Amino acid sequence: MQEMAGYKSIALDIAQRVVSGEFPVQSKISGRSLLASQYHVSPETIRKAIGLLKDENIVSVSQGKGIEIISDQNAYDYITRNNYLKSVYFLKQDLQQLLIQKKEIDSKFEVLINALINASDQLQNLKPYNLIEVKVSDHSQALGKTIANLQFWQNTGATIVALRRGTNVSISPGPHVILRENDVLVVVGDGQVQERTNHFINVWRPEE
Repeated sequence: MQEMAGYKSIALDIAQRVVSGEFPVQSKISGRSLLASQYHVSPETIRKAIGLLKDENIVSVSQGKGIEIISDQNAYDYITRNNYLKSVYFLKQDLQQLLIQKKEIDSKFEVLINALINASDQLQNLKPYNLIEVKVSDHSQALGKTIANLQFWQNTGATIVALRRGTNVSISPGPHVILRENDVLVVVGDGQVQERTNHFINVWRPEE
């Protein structure tokens, strides 16, 4: 079943490339082995995909001419009827790419944090330091306040070394940064720093 979904989705993708003009009518497209390399599948899977396109009169296949595009209208009709097939195969490809990017970002983030800790006398004195993350929840008393307003260090004993906001990372954010929902504070401190910081950000309320 997986292979069936794979070759049908590849046929759909090639048809979309025909409609977009990437593969114009009367043009030749790459041989099966090259297509297999592009899509990271076996030549047999590509053969099945091309077979589908041939049955739909989108391409012609001959011994001498190879694979030739013969109709962009048929390609359009094909993707209109079968557009749902794209989702599983290509969403999986997108997810794999995002996971690779996340791993690269996390690796760079760790390098920056370690560099900051090594360069800071204040942080080096925290031996052993505990690097933890605290997320600002939607009910946090910190929402809309700056780090200075919160008197963050005085109330938690934690030092903020970075702030994650979506895909952006700010190293050593200043005291005037306003905290928002879903911000992630990266802090260092003693063994109780996580409990104190999370309680202060997400549980504690000022007296009325």
